[in-house]
Amino acid sequence: MSDEPAHPAPCPSPPPASPSPPPASPCPSPPPGGDRHPAGRAGRLLPSRMRALAAPAGALAAGAAALGWAGAVDPGVPGRYPVCPLFHTTGLLCPGCGGLRGAHALARGDVAAAFGANALVVLAVAAAAVVWVLWAVRAVRAVRAAARQGRAARPAPAGRAARFVRSRPAWWAAGVLVTAFTVVRNLSFGAGLAP
Repeated sequence: MSDEPAHPAPCPSPPPASPSPPPASPCPSPPPGGDRHPAGRAGRLLPSRMRALAAPAGALAAGAAALGWAGAVDPGVPGRYPVCPLFHTTGLLCPGCGGLRGAHALARGDVAAAFGANALVVLAVAAAAVVWVLWAVRAVRAVRAAARQGRAARPAPAGRAARFVRSRPAWWAAGVLVTAFTVVRNLSFGAGLAP
């Protein structure tokens, strides 16, 4: 057995200036000129601003790509998308049945047809859009405040809408809504909710 530690020792502090060059060290050395960014204040703040806005921009890009795909590939043509396994085996409509047709109609701008295909998907897209707008506005305000103060921007802390979306009551309410929607659309008096 050896007496060496299992993990490498932390980087030592730099030795005092000596006439001979120091040996190569596995620890990174600071860039010449200290920790200042070569492009000055603007170069130091720009990446942090982009990072602060990256999450809302990425979410927007993903949502737009998904809605764009649903709008470009018609789910009404047989064979383009798989059949709902619950409907195929039992004849019961799941909460998502008609969702692709609703997204396709929504991407094409036909809100009435989208509601007719699956009202729950239209409401979910509208709720997601509202939450995204609140999130993006909060992120932009955080970036502007950081720029006015001359500091690096950090992602904005969660606002009231984000805290509500992550709360237990919101998830319980969503579960009750989805369950009620599923039950009602499979009953005779809820035929208007069927696609």
